[in-house]
Amino acid sequence: MADEGHGYARPDASALWSAAAQATGRKVRMILCGDIGGTKTLLAVAEGSPTAPRLVHERQLFAAGHDSFDSALRAFVADWQRMRGTPLQVQAACLGVAGPLSGNAVQMTNLPWRLSGDGISAMLAQGGPLPPVRLVNDFMAAATGVGVLPSSSLVTLQDGEPVARAPQLVIGAGSGLGVALRVWTGLDYLVIPGEGGHYGFAPSCAEHDDLLHFLRGERPRVVVEHVVSGPGLAAIHRWLSSRRAAPAPARPLTGEAVHRLATQDSDPLAVLALEHFVRAYGSVAGDYALASLARGGVFLAGGIAAKCLPWMQGGRFIAAFGDKGPYARLMQELPIHVVTEPRVGLLGAASLALGQTAAGPA
Repeated sequence: MADEGHGYARPDASALWSAAAQATGRKVRMILCGDIGGTKTLLAVAEGSPTAPRLVHERQLFAAGHDSFDSALRAFVADWQRMRGTPLQVQAACLGVAGPLSGNAVQMTNLPWRLSGDGISAMLAQGGPLPPVRLVNDFMAAATGVGVLPSSSLVTLQDGEPVARAPQLVIGAGSGLGVALRVWTGLDYLVIPGEGGHYGFAPSCAEHDDLLHFLRGERPRVVVEHVVSGPGLAAIHRWLSSRRAAPAPARPLTGEAVHRLATQDSDPLAVLALEHFVRAYGSVAGDYALASLARGGVFLAGGIAAKCLPWMQGGRFIAAFGDKGPYARLMQELPIHVVTEPRVGLLGAASLALGQTAAGPA
């Protein structure tokens, strides 16, 4: 059975797989995988098997440097050809994209990029056969990636009482907030992605009632990713500044800038903003975990959790996560892990693409 249990402690067997493929005369399959976010794009060529993908060439490209995904892909292909001295030829591709899918196309949520599987396939063909290209929600890729991670890529915040084959929640703050469920089917975990970052924000304390009121002055509908995300951290800092009548900065601060002020400069307002952010993150994650009864584990992906690890471990996250009234005892039973592997979405996309080729001819 693939990916049974909690999805941790999986050794990297891709080197063994490649050696076995070569020994038996099978062609090693090469695929393209990608994790396309609102700020940066990760692209890689991978080989191996669906349960043990191995990245053999990877690059990070920032969205600010490209007016479209096609531009970013052309830069990646050119980099491959420059480094390898040979055209890029792949058997399949899978890209995790931050945005809702429509068929095999997607308009990104936080970036004016539109991706088409057919168009990407034509670009990759380079005059040869059209490789199948699958576009998936970015948190479908991340949740798939959780299933191939080794235990060394997880930091546990709460041991809980894990239940084998129980539902698992993957949630992560980055440019937005991604949410996906992993549900056992009897043979494997099925990933159920969605747009959970766009659920309405429900304050869990009087202070956050005031935060909600502040944010309603900026937009008619406040959703959870307006608070639990990089831009959300910046919004919390603006809210705190307004309460203190602090002078506005010459240029609006980004979430990254607020994080830097808190972690490197120990700026009091930035530290307070980060504390409020962690509380809100814990409350929102707890709501989703309770709704799905994620006894198989809660996995915090998305990048920000790992960057804020000392704050996540400081108690505020767990306190807010478990503050669910009569369900407080149940919340203590749910395992919680921070995903420290920044390429989890890329590995998940690689796993999905390699799964596409596994059924094809060798």
